[in-house]
Amino acid sequence: MTFIIRGYEPKDLEACRGLWQDLTQKHRDLYEDQTIGGDDPGKYFDEHLEITGADNIWVAEKDEMVVGLTGMRKDLDDGWEIEPVMVRPDVQGQGIGRALIEKMIEVAREREVKFLSIRPVYRNEEAIAVFHKMGFINLGHVELFMQLDGDTARWKPGAKLHDKEFSY
Repeated sequence: MTFIIRGYEPKDLEACRGLWQDLTQKHRDLYEDQTIGGDDPGKYFDEHLEITGADNIWVAEKDEMVVGLTGMRKDLDDGWEIEPVMVRPDVQGQGIGRALIEKMIEVAREREVKFLSIRPVYRNEEAIAVFHKMGFINLGHVELFMQLDGDTARWKPGAKLHDKEFSY
């Protein structure tokens, strides 16, 4: 498979919105909640673009079509965060996601970034395995949730951290 990783260009907007929709659908499926992302999840790419800046977004292109997307934005302290990593479902498993992450690592090194982080959802075991294999082996922040409306059906038991039981 031949693809290239290049900087985001304005012509990529619709394709990137579509990738954002794909990622939202994956989260909807993982959490069995079709309301995640609202009625038009693709529009959230526009907000991401504004916050992150076009110069911090890269795409994977195959046969002149955008098939993957990643970005990197300044985090607290001396770090940057990779956010998001998306690959079109029909081309997943072909090394595109890995190449996007490798590009982010390369850019972070060029910028002399001290810490590079990524925050996959806990249920995305496949992504966590890939990130771990690529060297993301240190745990930083942990985000805990409390379900206030009493609807705990979406959470699965079985996560453990520091001998404490959690649902995910």
